Amino acid sequence: MRTHRARDASPILGTGRDPEEDRVHETAHARVPEQKRKVLRHSVRGQILDALRAALVDGELVPGEIYSGPALGERFGVSATPVREAMQQLAVEGAVECLPNRGFRVLSRTPRELAELAEVRALLEVPVMLRLARTVPGASWQALRPAAAATAEAAAAGDLPGYAEADRAFHRAVLRLAGNDQLVQVAEELHRRAQWPLPGAARVRRADLVADAAEHSALLEALIARDLPVVEALVREHFAGSGG
Repeated sequence: MRTHRARDASPILGTGRDPEEDRVHETAHARVPEQKRKVLRHSVRGQILDALRAALVDGELVPGEIYSGPALGERFGVSATPVREAMQQLAVEGAVECLPNRGFRVLSRTPRELAELAEVRALLEVPVMLRLARTVPGASWQALRPAAAATAEAAAAGDLPGYAEADRAFHRAVLRLAGNDQLVQVAEELHRRAQWPLPGAARVRRADLVADAAEHSALLEALIARDLPVVEALVREHFAGSGG
């Protein structure tokens, strides 16, 4: 198996942190305009993890291929240790498997697995969203407009990793209105797994991203208007379609 490396990154201004962290910050956020990304964790491991997750969604880390910690560490300008730590987290999430003395293989998934993920997400999120539609005031839904707009902006730019991140953020913001942290955590993990592409799958088209983002906006407008029949139709259609 080949060992692959991530793509080159564009230079950004230093942040006053350790130089090594700045280099990783640059790589982790290169695929999305700086104003659309915010570093949630300032550790090297956290930034490497973000970069690897984006590479999974974007298809840069290919299912079935083996990647070595030292090679990826060299590309990111860090030691192999934070790369291995990040890859171990991805193994916990089910994205890769650890191969002793070899590296990490990106796991393949099947259409059936993705369909099962979509079904579980629908069973979990649809009833919650319908309950929230009946109980949450319009002002709370108004506050989610920026989250819906972020998905539309990423979709219009054709930014797949950025869209995946914004998509999860929108769903997370909706589910947080239920006041159940465990629900949010489980739903987030399922959503992340559902975003990994199938082996050999064509890159998601910009038009598909735009259509998925439009569903977010339409759903939000129906929630603000408390149009419950439209909310139910949109929620079920959203999960029956792309699973976004």
